[in-house]
Amino acid sequence: QVQLVESGGGLVQPGGSLRLSCAASGSIWRFNVMAWYRQAPGKQRELVARISASTIYADSVKGRFTISRDNAKNTVYLQMNSLKPEDTAVYYCNVVVETTTNVVGDYWGQGTQVTVSS
Repeated sequence: QVQLVESGGGLVQPGGSLRLSCAASGSIWRFNVMAWYRQAPGKQRELVARISASTIYADSVKGRFTISRDNAKNTVYLQMNSLKPEDTAVYYCNVVVETTTNVVGDYWGQGTQVTVSS
């Protein structure tokens, strides 16, 4: 079993920055995928950024957001700069993990609210 704990959301003015963190714990052998998704009210959940064999970003966040990982801490980060009101959403951490018992699982964080408003 793997647990994810997200932190770092909040209210920020347009043009501001936030850094989200997602710490994983449990019987983790390795991460196959670490990603951030978001869901705005009335919209479908969408991929924001993902690290696997390569790193990809949604077009809407390229050049503003950076996904990174700290393997020693089993943590993935999302640095968000130049935030816009349209970035307002609940942000979810997602990982695909191989456990120490060779089980592959897909896990989601609880979500953290990001609100960009003046």
